[in-house]
Amino acid sequence: MTQATGALPGQETGSAYAPPGSRRSARVMAKSLLALTKPRIIVELLITTVPTMLLARRGLPAAELIAVTLLGGTLAAGSANTINCYIDRDIDAVMRRTSRRPLVAKGNRAVVKPTEALVFGILLGAASTVLLGTLVNWLAAALADAAILFYVFVYTLGLKRRTASNIVIGGAAGCFPVLVGWAAVTGRVSLPAIVLFGVIFFWTPPHFWALAMKFRDDYAAASVPMLPVVAPAPVVVRKILIYSYVMVATTLALAPYAGWLYTICAAGLGAWFLVEAHRLHTQVARAEAPATVAGAALTSAVTAESLPGASGQGASDGVTGAFRPSGGSGGSLPRAGTAEGSCAGIARPSAHPAPMRLFHLSIAYLTLLFAAIAVFSLLPWGRW
Repeated sequence: MTQATGALPGQETGSAYAPPGSRRSARVMAKSLLALTKPRIIVELLITTVPTMLLARRGLPAAELIAVTLLGGTLAAGSANTINCYIDRDIDAVMRRTSRRPLVAKGNRAVVKPTEALVFGILLGAASTVLLGTLVNWLAAALADAAILFYVFVYTLGLKRRTASNIVIGGAAGCFPVLVGWAAVTGRVSLPAIVLFGVIFFWTPPHFWALAMKFRDDYAAASVPMLPVVAPAPVVVRKILIYSYVMVATTLALAPYAGWLYTICAAGLGAWFLVEAHRLHTQVARAEAPATVAGAALTSAVTAESLPGASGQGASDGVTGAFRPSGGSGGSLPRAGTAEGSCAGIARPSAHPAPMRLFHLSIAYLTLLFAAIAVFSLLPWGRW
């Protein structure tokens, strides 16, 4: 969610707060409720819905069907995001990236109260169910409900604060829009829809881990075990590479249904994404090389000073036994020797632009891929 900077509490531009003792205006209340739904994330989800509907129809569905499906999907995503904000308001207050969300404010400066947010989220979900069920079909409504329940109970409550695999499994919630779109057109879920589900499923970890590499200190401060927090950067970028290759392979699995023009486009986009993933891998490896050398030197020094009669000034971390120089602030990247599952020693967000470059490019990649699906679904040629 985009956050405004430089605004004073009570200013409506990008602010979730109202001055102490003031009445909550309808305008500020509406903006705050809208912010809880995370509109930018909803747009990314809907980008995948329309092309899926075009592919399912092999042409243009009725405008009314597209409009109702998009509105129902928007309400469902807004419901899930709002309830997520309600549950995560404690860690949102700790993380700088989310510290201006409406539910973070304290006392009478809070524009939206937690109970109000929860009721709003539930009402959005109910409206989505009724709209999709009565005007589209009940399978689409059930899939939208499944997305809400999965995001709230499996990801937010079950996985996010417990395991580094949180985004791998929990990211499946963001894959449901393609199933909803396909079911809205055909009344069922077919193999191509499952392939599209897989594309987004394998796209999500590289996309989100790139963001988490940039803001890993936020997640560490909130005790959220995102992979970049609990594993060193080389492990993270290696897994990004693995998921990237699987994602590209999954996009090509749609070739028998989408046609040869799509296949050429998907192969080109996939090659571009893999080049960028390898670029990040190379840059992290280069950044880690000096740290590895320095770590070896420190280890040698500790070994020498730990002999009888030596008086070192370093200290063990008490958990992994890794040496931590007294007064040192750590680096912006985890030490190469840090084992996955242990604290990666994060002190601040990475100043290196590479992770955010891949993050933004991943959005462009997915947008272009589904744009290609939409275009080639409308063309009378380009099929096998």
